Amino acid sequence: MEKGCLSLKGGDFLLKHMNITVYGCEQDEADAFRAVSPRFGVIPTIIHDPVSEANAKYAHECISVGHKTEVSASILLALKRAGVKYISTRSVGCNHIDTAAAKRLGIAVGNVTYAPDSVADYTMMLMLMAVRNAKSLMRSVEKHDFRLDGVRGKVLSDMTVGVVGTGCIGEAVMERLRGFGCRVLAYSRSQKIEANYVPFDTLLQTSDIVTLHVPLNADTRHMIGREQIRRMKQGALIINTGRGALIDTAALVQALENGKLGGAALDVLEGEEGLFYCDYTQKPIDHPFFQKLQRMPNVIITPHTAYYTEQALREIVEKTVQNCMDFERSLAHG
Repeated sequence: MEKGCLSLKGGDFLLKHMNITVYGCEQDEADAFRAVSPRFGVIPTIIHDPVSEANAKYAHECISVGHKTEVSASILLALKRAGVKYISTRSVGCNHIDTAAAKRLGIAVGNVTYAPDSVADYTMMLMLMAVRNAKSLMRSVEKHDFRLDGVRGKVLSDMTVGVVGTGCIGEAVMERLRGFGCRVLAYSRSQKIEANYVPFDTLLQTSDIVTLHVPLNADTRHMIGREQIRRMKQGALIINTGRGALIDTAALVQALENGKLGGAALDVLEGEEGLFYCDYTQKPIDHPFFQKLQRMPNVIITPHTAYYTEQALREIVEKTVQNCMDFERSLAHG
């Protein structure tokens, strides 16, 4: 076997060591890779810059990328020329990778899964902040205004919550919601768990809160648009910890401005690439909707951080390394 990655012993392929190039690696991720890799016999090459045509030459056969960078067809071609055969993205979703181009080029793409607790907990936090008008309260307190004018909240036990998507995260959110005593509705194309499933329109028309937990793809892009918002209850709230483009942001802004929706809590935002994870304290923000949404007292925006816990980081790194090892073993056995 070339590159000294695998050796044959007792009829089985055993991993000696292998190299992985990790692109777009933040410092905490780099520390985690360096801590985890020796246990697996892996040597990580850490590149803090996002993957690009310019730095594709540093790639090994297996690479890892983050969800923060678009991996276009031209970048994939450069990676192919550098000998890349496998990409493991450090995310559940693969919408930032041109998977069709990867398939044409013969580059396999894998994702990671991790415990849903991080995102589920964060979803509940955003939901509670939204129903209790936390943003307005905190803004007032920062100005030393401690009056309670117009900030009376609601309790979840009086509300109906519609969960869109019942994968691991959606299911974990529903488990938490049941503890609050609220009515929980569910919508999913694959009804694999025990839940109160209803048609999508019924969920929109009935729910006081709609929370999104589906992957972003061609079928789900703008699944909440003008027509869907029109069908929602007057004053309903929307929570999004999935992907920004699940919501038509122009339609969302219009519905918030005219009072159709009562508020939104968004950990993800359409067009967040190049904005979230960057420091804009000393430069203007060029985004069509961010500043308008940020000024609204009933809108909470956080920078795609629901997943970001110590538990999730550890599991993401371990799964990434395992993905690459499994791919190398499959080549050896092939």
